Amino acid sequence: MKSLTKTDFNFPGQQGVYHGKVRDVYNLGDRLVMVATDRISAFDVVLPEGIPFKGQMLNQIAAKFLDATQDICPNWKLATPDPMVTVGVMCEGFPVEMIVRGYLCGSAWRAYKGGVREICGVRLPEGMRENEKFPTPIITPTTKAEIGEHDADISKEEILAKGLATPEEYAVLEKYTLALFQRGTEIAAERGLILVDTKYEFGKHNGTIYLMDEIHTPDSSRYFYADGYAERFEAGEPQKQLSKEFVREWLMDNGFQGKEGQQVPEMTPEIVKGISDRYMELYEAVTGETFCREEHDDLTERIEKNVNAYLAQ
Repeated sequence: MKSLTKTDFNFPGQQGVYHGKVRDVYNLGDRLVMVATDRISAFDVVLPEGIPFKGQMLNQIAAKFLDATQDICPNWKLATPDPMVTVGVMCEGFPVEMIVRGYLCGSAWRAYKGGVREICGVRLPEGMRENEKFPTPIITPTTKAEIGEHDADISKEEILAKGLATPEEYAVLEKYTLALFQRGTEIAAERGLILVDTKYEFGKHNGTIYLMDEIHTPDSSRYFYADGYAERFEAGEPQKQLSKEFVREWLMDNGFQGKEGQQVPEMTPEIVKGISDRYMELYEAVTGETFCREEHDDLTERIEKNVNAYLAQ
């Protein structure tokens, strides 16, 4: 199985490129070409091995959910000329990620278990248990970190005080975030899933706020299987979940949490294949569709051909 971990395209009209943790974004002035590579990150660290088909899976999930939520707010997507590529509207991004949580788990639970009762200015109820549903979803934003740096929690008050968004803009971000999460929750329920938490990124184009980047993918979201959730919760057992958390757990089990001086455990071909297979399970559960592998001897050649053909239209 081939994977694409590095790109170096030169598309017509290209003005620059940004290589993110897992996506490479090519600036064409009024448009962006976003290539979802097969890179994988955890604890804000890009892991050394690519995961075959991961880029295709995440790009296609995101495209599906962008189409399914375009009645809620404008989004950046214009086309998906290649299974690993989305072309979209150029936006000036807000330097924060809007994280919304419906359940207490993951990093929030780890903080709560350690005695923390306030996250990003949001006060958490006493006496909660791992994987318990919040009375209402909470928004816990983070800053957007550069590669190699860690995202940091930030409160609404700090966002406004630092001028990262105006009060009017933040009100729209909050409204869109909760509405998108509600739609995602409804779609997940149709698949027998619970949308536990997720993150959204927004930007402005011609004065209008747009939803950007990916949405409701296993890289940006956490899902539980609805069947058996209540029984497992009452018994204090781990939930059966669909998310990238299994990668983080594997890393933690092998002594890696992204801290300075720690070595990433060896990603053997068996580990890589196992992660790819899990992503396919995620794809099919989240979309309700069978994953079709788009194989090609040269992924770079295929992407360049498909994107150039679209741009030439």
